[in-house]
Amino acid sequence: MKLVTYKTDNHARLGLLRDDHIIDLVAASDGHLPPDMLTFLRQGEPALKLARQIAENGTASTPVSDVTLLAPIPNPSKVVAIGLNYMDHCREQNVKPPERPIIFCKFSTAVVGPGATIRWDPALTHQVDYEVELGVVMGRTARRVAAADALAYVAGYTICNDVTARDLQHGDRQWVRGKSLDTFCPLGPWLVTREEVPDPQDLSLRCALNGRVMQDSTTAEMIFGVAYLIEFISRALTLLPGDVIATGTPHGVGVFRSPQVFMKDGDVVTVEVEGLGQLTNVCREEPQT
Repeated sequence: MKLVTYKTDNHARLGLLRDDHIIDLVAASDGHLPPDMLTFLRQGEPALKLARQIAENGTASTPVSDVTLLAPIPNPSKVVAIGLNYMDHCREQNVKPPERPIIFCKFSTAVVGPGATIRWDPALTHQVDYEVELGVVMGRTARRVAAADALAYVAGYTICNDVTARDLQHGDRQWVRGKSLDTFCPLGPWLVTREEVPDPQDLSLRCALNGRVMQDSTTAEMIFGVAYLIEFISRALTLLPGDVIATGTPHGVGVFRSPQVFMKDGDVVTVEVEGLGQLTNVCREEPQT
């Protein structure tokens, strides 16, 4: 299933995408399903089971072109991100692969959806970079989960663009501010439930800037796979339904190119992951007034 959060008549709704049309899950379930994704995920398997039944038998009524898609999880309690998690990304920097996952966070206020504008003040940063990533959306509370059981805790997968202000990241000597500016965490375009992604370590992923392919790799390059990441994170932090894990980016980011490539006002960036669609956003410099 492809689950979406969408806006129509200024109201956010929970929907199911089928054949370029959206089924309103609240209406189709006679009110048994909630109007928002986070509450839906908290209801667990019974809600997913009912959504699957609607996917098989429901009637799609609204063309997706008539609505505004939002981030599938507009309000996660946290976005846990992983640094230096691709072998090819380590090679392009000529650095040794980490011995254990490098964890940082992106604040939930950075989350935006497909078609939203990535904005920044040029007086604050002038080195804004792109990073295509596989996003893992948790479906169950996970605390001290073994890797062998970890994928059963996943609700599904989405695409993340881990937008980064490199000058802030390197100047601060830690990553949170440079990774968490407002709008710096595009997610979407939908949540693909886990049964449609049999192996998250066998997906191609790409990033294109103004139509030019900048990143082109595969999740097989991950140093720490999704299951291990859930085990590692959940030994320290409780992962809640709707939490997002941004699993790292492959080679080709702008900061390590020669010459360097950073996003500019008016640029269009598209990130895609095999089987999950494409996530496109426009960039805007917005000086503070």
